[in-house]
Amino acid sequence: MFSKIILSLGIMEENSTFSRHDKTFMLLFALFIAGLTIASVLAGKIIDLFGFYVPAGVIAYSITFIATDVISEIWGRAKANFAVFSGFCALVLVMILVNIAMVLKPAPFWQGQDAFRSVLSGTSRIIIASFIAYLVSQFHDVWAFHFWKKVTHGRYLWLRNNLSTMVSQLIDTALFITIAFYGEQPVLHLIFGQYVIKLLIAVVDTPVVYALVSYLRRGRVIQYQK
Repeated sequence: MFSKIILSLGIMEENSTFSRHDKTFMLLFALFIAGLTIASVLAGKIIDLFGFYVPAGVIAYSITFIATDVISEIWGRAKANFAVFSGFCALVLVMILVNIAMVLKPAPFWQGQDAFRSVLSGTSRIIIASFIAYLVSQFHDVWAFHFWKKVTHGRYLWLRNNLSTMVSQLIDTALFITIAFYGEQPVLHLIFGQYVIKLLIAVVDTPVVYALVSYLRRGRVIQYQK
């Protein structure tokens, strides 16, 4: 059904310049970048999620691990590492653009400068925290995913998906929360809360990863082994 909708929109014509393989990768890549960058903006708000206190960007950020696991499984480690590096570049650009927007003189009739600055003033520190946590955790996720893939001889996708994601999420959570909120928020409470929520998301995202990988393989998308 999904493929029929895409074809009906004219996005995946058979005679297109890009192959279906290319377009599928670009779609996952776009979702990865979107989840990563918006998570850095949303993280400035602390929310109560089922009794756990977490940055609001936790759900958006979790999308990135689904994307890298699917890319790793279908296209291989090199493409997954390329996505991680590209995400880092996107975060740098977001930080630059946010700071430019804050220092530009507002129009005289616009009354939202204080609220705008209040929401985005902490974004640079959050993005710097994201830089460090993101690079360490995402490269670890790609490495661990392929480590467990080798150990299990390519079997048990659910196992390598969960093992790689759970450890990577712990690394990411500890680094990000400490750097972004130390001295301003209860760091230990936030680390605990965010990690519990991420563990739940990691369990939930397993069938999502399976479904995407199954769809891609059924669609005869080329699977690279490197």
